[in-house]
Amino acid sequence: MACLEEALAIRALGVRGECVLFQGIFSPEELQLVSTHRLQCVIHQPHQLQWLLANPLPNRIKVWVKVNTGMHRLGFPPQDIYEVMTALTNCPWVDSEIGLMTHLACADEPTDPSVQKQLRMFRELDLPPVKIIKSISNSAAILALPDTHEDVVRPGIMLYGVSPFADKTGQELGLMPVMRFVSAISAIHHYPAHVRVGYGGIWQTTRPSIIGVVAVGYGDGYPRHVAPNTPVWLNGFRVPIVGRVSMDMLTVDLTDVPLVKIGDPVELWGQHIPVESIASSARTIAYELLCQFSPRVRQE
Repeated sequence: MACLEEALAIRALGVRGECVLFQGIFSPEELQLVSTHRLQCVIHQPHQLQWLLANPLPNRIKVWVKVNTGMHRLGFPPQDIYEVMTALTNCPWVDSEIGLMTHLACADEPTDPSVQKQLRMFRELDLPPVKIIKSISNSAAILALPDTHEDVVRPGIMLYGVSPFADKTGQELGLMPVMRFVSAISAIHHYPAHVRVGYGGIWQTTRPSIIGVVAVGYGDGYPRHVAPNTPVWLNGFRVPIVGRVSMDMLTVDLTDVPLVKIGDPVELWGQHIPVESIASSARTIAYELLCQFSPRVRQE
């Protein structure tokens, strides 16, 4: 979880498994809720450590210490880890098993020299003789760097069946997508040649054409800047998007697709159209697409 609110939402659903706050606490007051709901907490800044040591808790909590080995985003400097771990070990309301984690900046480029540099730094840390559980691997490292698995791995995007690598899809890695983004045909029009379609008229028919309107747009989370002819999946065919993606709809060329009717389902991404391909077409990453659905998109 990125924050306490997300963790509490998970607990409210009845989930009682391990739940880690990866950005830790944002105020000392949050510690009581962390303890009450038996959450695990990452600490990565001196002020978080000070808050934790200064506030007795009703239940012991499991704490993870994040070390900055080269990501330069969150984490204690390596030279501080011995002191931090020792302080936590001596704290009565901290679990006796301390977690130690880092994050690889280039795990999705496993041959990048920074990967081995970070691993060396992590493995050469000066650590006190206490019980420590270690974690390094994100999705990319799980798949490409088995020597980073340590005690605990942290799969993220691969849980969605999506690849963490720019040059492969999840399906190519043996993963199965767990999400389908689907809409439906809401209108069908027959146009002659030389008719401009959509905002700005950037695309026009070159022959008598059948144009379908799909009830989805960037207001739902479909990227506006996909390349021309980016496909959707309709009735067993890959069908090109034509014209600009609008807020609430987009248009597709149905001319070569037989027997399309109003209400036919359209897959924007999922089993037949990998989300990675849509991300590439929009010059972004699949992570962003999976995070930007609007509240009006119905989830089933």
